[in-house]
Amino acid sequence: MRPVMLDDISAAARVLLALPEPRRALAMRALIARAEAADRSRGAGGVAGQGNGSLMSAALTLPQATPATPGAPDYLACLALAIEEILAHLASGSGTEH
Repeated sequence: MRPVMLDDISAAARVLLALPEPRRALAMRALIARAEAADRSRGAGGVAGQGNGSLMSAALTLPQATPATPGAPDYLACLALAIEEILAHLASGSGTEH
């Protein structure tokens, strides 16, 4: 996965916001996996259309919800979940962030 930027986290949180709360953690892990796969494919001269390896690129292919306000509690919870899952992924050593 390419280096994570603030806009990546926001895009991921908007994807999570569109889902019921019980599905969000699994969806975030799947989103990270998609970004990882696209980054590996990109690095190996992969086919276009799989994304550029960024979390935002993976998120933009999925339905998103717009938060009611920037500080809406459900949106903040999605931001927090996105960050927690990214940190767990990087801590596991399986991330390819460079």
